[in-house]
Amino acid sequence: MMQSTFVSPAWLADHLHDEDVHILDARMAPPGQGGTRDMAAEYLAGHIPGARFFDIEALSDHDTGLPHMMPDAGYFARAMGNLGISDRHHLVIYDDGTLFSAPRAWWMLKTFGVAQVSILAGGLAAWKLQRLPLQLGEISPEPTAFTARLNPARIASLDDMQLLVQDGSRQIVDARAAARFSGSEPEPRPGLRAGHIPGSFNVPWTELTDSGALKSPDALRDVFTAHGVALDEPITVSCGSGVTASVLALALHTLGVKDVKLYDGSWSEWGSRQDTIVETGNR
Repeated sequence: MMQSTFVSPAWLADHLHDEDVHILDARMAPPGQGGTRDMAAEYLAGHIPGARFFDIEALSDHDTGLPHMMPDAGYFARAMGNLGISDRHHLVIYDDGTLFSAPRAWWMLKTFGVAQVSILAGGLAAWKLQRLPLQLGEISPEPTAFTARLNPARIASLDDMQLLVQDGSRQIVDARAAARFSGSEPEPRPGLRAGHIPGSFNVPWTELTDSGALKSPDALRDVFTAHGVALDEPITVSCGSGVTASVLALALHTLGVKDVKLYDGSWSEWGSRQDTIVETGNR
């Protein structure tokens, strides 16, 4: 069953002031740009009216030593409640228009049990292109209650991945660019080995996107199939740090694939250890 997760700028403009629709700005700097871009400042310089800043970095678990790891339910619930967000709201997420980070926010919210989560097709770029209004500065929402119900079945751990390498019970699909997957190009984060988890398939996330949204379901299916992925078998998605793997998870959700996990540590964890096996080359 195909499932659309996207709303258009026109739809959001029409529903901008609906009480049950709340907007989250999930813009995020890609690896290598974190020291040159201040995402909080970019938010303050212009965001969709009423949008809260969903700071993926701040909303992550900082005790693991790994980037962007899922926080515990209590921390996430408090943070969302302080943003004036309830798990009963219809949440609409956007990023800069690349579809780089909005899917990570979508995946986090769905994994914590939010029923209605949509993504703005084309992101902020599409909103600006239609000359729709922007708001400057902070907003001060009234805190509310957010109930976070973590679904652990959506997350894969390092132990899970090591078992997968041994028994091959699930397909592993890596969202990184082909040169990073093969190991012919170094990782943007220092200290990581080059290559991929043994047995992985490579589906670069950019092959699934078009103008800040996903390609058509038929095109998505063709991309996965061309890279050898069987859509009727269990899949665990991975990437560099758990962000663009969420694009794969979103595409698989759109295609109605049910049994999908995300390896939250991704290559930042696997590639930094000495007790993990690394393969190089193309599959």
